[in-house]
Amino acid sequence: MIKFNLTAVLVVILIIASFFIGSLFTKVQFLEKGVSKTTSQPANVNNNAPQGFGNADGVEKLKEEDHVRGDRNARVLLIEYSDLECPFCKSFHSTAQKIVDTYNGQVAWVFRHFPLSFHANAQKEAEATECANELGGNDAFWKYADALFERTTSNGTGFALDKLVPLAKEIGLNENSFKNCLDSGKYTKHVADDIAAGSQAGVTGTPGNILLDTKTGQTKLIPGALPFDQFKTAIDAFLSASY
Repeated sequence: MIKFNLTAVLVVILIIASFFIGSLFTKVQFLEKGVSKTTSQPANVNNNAPQGFGNADGVEKLKEEDHVRGDRNARVLLIEYSDLECPFCKSFHSTAQKIVDTYNGQVAWVFRHFPLSFHANAQKEAEATECANELGGNDAFWKYADALFERTTSNGTGFALDKLVPLAKEIGLNENSFKNCLDSGKYTKHVADDIAAGSQAGVTGTPGNILLDTKTGQTKLIPGALPFDQFKTAIDAFLSASY
């Protein structure tokens, strides 16, 4: 009788254990599917693992109003469509500077705006750099943009909007003139035009980088904050090509 009862108890225990194991397995499967679904969705901001390089034949050539660091007559242009609140753009900023320094006179860096809609402060920050340019020229534009990237913690609200005017004063611009420019919204359309042009060229996230060989017209779209060496490979190929 005791043996029978012991066997029955063991059977019950096995049934209960099987139930919990099955339940746990189901939950694990559910979580794995959830993670897979989440990670398989494309990010709105490009990171340093692009899907591959393509052409950007629709990119606008160098314009008079473009912000350029380096020799405007350089053979290769690195055209960056950027968001001042993008953490990958912040990371790439020093890489782009290294490219210009390394290819002194051969590569110029062109900065164009591509503020993402979910970065609340990015649009106004882009307009602020244009006001800096209006008041202090190309040098003031870059000084202001450099300072923004250095200080923002990124991801939308990394640099408070109420600090935009004080920053202008800090780099030597007239505070009242800057505030009037920024409050006017006069550069809202300019930024929107950059976004439209970037989209036309194939940019879908930031930083959206395009190499343009001004001699051959060849282009290469390189999305994401790639390391210097990967840009070097593409640039060297452009510079070695005959025209």
